[in-house]
Amino acid sequence: MSKIVIVYHSGYGHTKKVAEAVVAGILEAGAEARLMPVSDIDDASWAELAAADAIVFGAPTYMGGPSADFKKFADASSKPWFGQVWKDKIAAGFTNSATMNGDKFSTIQYFVTLAMQHSMIWAGTGMMPSNTKAATRNDLNYVGGFTGLLTQSPADASPEEAPPEGDLETARMFGARVAGVTARWIAGRG
Repeated sequence: MSKIVIVYHSGYGHTKKVAEAVVAGILEAGAEARLMPVSDIDDASWAELAAADAIVFGAPTYMGGPSADFKKFADASSKPWFGQVWKDKIAAGFTNSATMNGDKFSTIQYFVTLAMQHSMIWAGTGMMPSNTKAATRNDLNYVGGFTGLLTQSPADASPEEAPPEGDLETARMFGARVAGVTARWIAGRG
């Protein structure tokens, strides 16, 4: 069974809600999943990340990039980087912000760069966007992420109100995809 860790920061609870939906998709796909808030990382957490088959990065997009709390985690990952401890693990990422765009791609690109520095293998969403006239806000991949999962929560919405159900379903599907890619990768390395 694949072991997947979702390491994330959530400022107001919206990104945590997305992380939980990603976990649900991973579990439904038959893999192990663990949520790891960056605020809880200790020596045992670094060992758990080293033992994982895949690491999913998640953070809100603040001011055009990942939150400072996530960035502190990324900077602290220089020790595993030096030993290439995460080399050949599957990596993926997600972000949430208040606007439909909100420069979310800058955050996803940051995650890709972090993964590449660690010599990881990146997995995108594998989903087509909902980009027809008939599309509704609750359709899968309405925000249109390919490289990573993108979700949106209005600035005045509580975590109980947002992200919308379509974004959370997209997150569940994304989690299942990460689990499937990880299982195939592990089987191929056999």
